[in-house]
Amino acid sequence: MNTGDTAWVLICSALVFIMTPGVAFFYGGMARRKNILSILTQCFAILCLVSLQWVLLGYSLAFGPDVGGIIGSLDWIGLRGVGQDPSSVYATTIPHLAFVIFQAMFAIITPALMVGAFAGRMKFSALALFTLLWATFVYDPIAHWVWGAGGWLGGIGALDFAGGIVVHVSSGVSALLIAILIGKRLNYNKQAFAPHNLPITFLGGALLWLGWFGFNAGSALQADGLAAHAFIATNTAAAAAGMAWAFMEWKMDGAPTVLGIVSGGIAGLVAITPACGFVSILSSIPIGFIAGILCYLAVAKLKPLLGYDDSLDVFGVHGIGGIWGTLATGLFAAVAVNSGGADGLFLGNAKLFLTQLTYLVVCSAYALVVTWVLYKIIDSLIGMRVDKQSELIGLDLTQHNESAYTLLE
Repeated sequence: MNTGDTAWVLICSALVFIMTPGVAFFYGGMARRKNILSILTQCFAILCLVSLQWVLLGYSLAFGPDVGGIIGSLDWIGLRGVGQDPSSVYATTIPHLAFVIFQAMFAIITPALMVGAFAGRMKFSALALFTLLWATFVYDPIAHWVWGAGGWLGGIGALDFAGGIVVHVSSGVSALLIAILIGKRLNYNKQAFAPHNLPITFLGGALLWLGWFGFNAGSALQADGLAAHAFIATNTAAAAAGMAWAFMEWKMDGAPTVLGIVSGGIAGLVAITPACGFVSILSSIPIGFIAGILCYLAVAKLKPLLGYDDSLDVFGVHGIGGIWGTLATGLFAAVAVNSGGADGLFLGNAKLFLTQLTYLVVCSAYALVVTWVLYKIIDSLIGMRVDKQSELIGLDLTQHNESAYTLLE
């Protein structure tokens, strides 16, 4: 047991916790005024629901004793047998419970990321049920495949330091599918859907950047040099991506915007997530810079071209950023940075790039198929989308009987 490592991981758990309120503010400011409270409520409810699911069932499915490389057993259901002593398998210098709560924060934020794709359209009851099922049947298995002891993707050498696929691509592609299935917002392409409060979005973006240090550097699971390396790589990639997005806006649209530079920073944080503990700090600059360009193009060009209504660009930022970061890990990874990793394509190892590509395709396909099934089941039982009148009035009033702003005559 190492007290320094324990303190570090517990602090990082608190930092990752901050990311879910950060997501709520980031999305809330971009939403219309009549829907901000619905987004805050959804994110906070996800925090509550997945916290309970994780303790009762989720942790055992994701990290419990392996069953065929596919899923964890139910041996640790209700955290039975998981205590204050270190695990013999995971993070052996900290209490097993510290590892549990750190991983819980990852499980919480992943479904919360999807909220932005269907903002203003989904029933709260449907969201609650979908969150529990998605966490159980999508997040937990994928987490086990990559991070669980005996998981088959980890066994073939897939690298994902802090959740490029497990968190960002799984939620990004699922969010895109839900946005398509639930249908476009009323009057989409007929009226402007401008962000109602960009200072709130700025605050959310800043909280996300802060929390991401716990997200990525904490994934070293020790207070050591690798944690410091991941910390700096994370910051550097975010900075490069923020400027890249701003430059793209400047060139294409005539001016950089606060929404653009903050979105770019988030795109860089997403892209460096799978790579931060495997690539050099200098490599984080092109990873971030390219992420800023790709995610800008996905939001500004790809979405209008294909015509889908991902309200707050979950796929454009988290999906595309996670895809690029996963493949970039296969390009830039270096054993010199982390002896537990592998050299990438740029150091002569094409096998790692192919492994990362396999990892990407398999997990994306799995997430899409299960998300489609869950959506159809819930839609047939209780309906996913609010009625037209509720959507026009806004979900703050129709789903939660509240208003974020009081207007006085």
